[in-house]
Amino acid sequence: MEARPSGPKDVESVDLGEIMFSLCYLPTAGRLTLTVIKCRNLKAMDITGYSDPYVKVSLICDGRRLKKKKTTIKKNTLNPVYNEAIIFDIPPENMDQVSLLISVMDYDR
Repeated sequence: MEARPSGPKDVESVDLGEIMFSLCYLPTAGRLTLTVIKCRNLKAMDITGYSDPYVKVSLICDGRRLKKKKTTIKKNTLNPVYNEAIIFDIPPENMDQVSLLISVMDYDR
């Protein structure tokens, strides 16, 4: 599994905030655990000057999304704290073929 930013390399960088997470793989159980800890300094997306953020995680293999999971929505904040574990079952022989796409989204009703 490799960590790399998605998107073109020559695009001007825009600061949309930070995400803190941990990643742990247990080969004996074939379990990948991504713990979303928190985000900070997110860009305000609502007219109120805040956002209703959640984190979406997609498991990608050969360019196809196999699974998608989400955290809970944190209302009216730019610095949400999650401490939520997202678990994917991945056999050790498939680990080098998968990647994760981690996105911070704003919930709109």
